[in-house]
Amino acid sequence: MPSLATPAVPSGAMAAAAQPSIDANGVRLRPWRPDDREVVLAAYADPAIQRWHARSMTALEADAWIASWPGRWSGESGAGFAVELSGAVVGQISLRRIDLAEGLAEVSYWVLPTARGAGVAGRALGALTDWSFGSLGLHRIEVCHSTANPASCAVASRAGFALEGTKRGEAKHADGWHDMHLHARLATD
Repeated sequence: MPSLATPAVPSGAMAAAAQPSIDANGVRLRPWRPDDREVVLAAYADPAIQRWHARSMTALEADAWIASWPGRWSGESGAGFAVELSGAVVGQISLRRIDLAEGLAEVSYWVLPTARGAGVAGRALGALTDWSFGSLGLHRIEVCHSTANPASCAVASRAGFALEGTKRGEAKHADGWHDMHLHARLATD
């Protein structure tokens, strides 16, 4: 069924280009590489990351997770980035869900314990948001997090993502159903 609305971002816009590295706000976002396996394993062994991302990983699962990102980029369904600070990977940020026709993406992020409290997540979110609006041409970016995660709420708020509401019982975590805050920024904000 044909749409009467012009797509916000034309199909093929991502797939036609290589995934970039983004240097901004004192952090570097770059595509994941196979040699990042140990960082991914350490991250998903961290109790806080397990709590909010509701998963752990084996070495094979980490390899598969890293290997999935190029296909998600070329399929225009997601974009995952390792977050570097002073040359070391200290976190991840991704457009975990992308709808180019609607100009919409949802972001997820985590930071290793050694880099928490240094503003890494907020700087990475700012860098990815600026690139997503300026280079990719998205219209809206959303951040969803458990209402029991005030640190993630603070990151989204400081990065200019307005709290739009609460989605009741929206995500199943290891300890049960969580209400989720929905934050968003528009390219026009």
